[in-house]
Amino acid sequence: MTRRAVSTTGAPAAIGPYSQGIVSDGLLFCSGQAALRPATGVLVDGGIEPETERVMANLTAVLDAAGATWDSVVKTTIFLVDMDDFATVNGIYGRFVGDPPPARSTVGVAALPKGARVEIEVVARLG
Repeated sequence: MTRRAVSTTGAPAAIGPYSQGIVSDGLLFCSGQAALRPATGVLVDGGIEPETERVMANLTAVLDAAGATWDSVVKTTIFLVDMDDFATVNGIYGRFVGDPPPARSTVGVAALPKGARVEIEVVARLG
C-alpha cells in the first residue's frame, strides 16, 4: 500500500501531526476542515453560515489539489457543536455536493478545535 499526502495553500495548514489529505489505493481521505482562513489559520467571524461556507471552500481546495471534485465524494461526516445549526449547514452543504449526494453522517460534539462550530471530513474516489 502506498500513501501520498495532499497539500494546498487553498486550505489551512495542518495544526497538528496530520495531512490535509491522503491518497491511497484510489481513494482520497480528507482530514476534517474547520472554518479557518487558509492564509492565517484564524477562525472566520460571523457564525455558522460563514463558517460552513469556509469549511466547504477549504474542502474544495483539498479535493482540487488531489484531482477530485465534489462529484467524486462518496462519504462525508459533519461534526456540529450545536445541532440547532443542522438546517443551516445542510442548506449550504447541499449547494456543493453532487447528485446523487454522498453517504453522510452528522454527529453532535461537545467542542471543536479553535472554537469552531462545524467541521466536515470527506472521502472521495479518484480516477
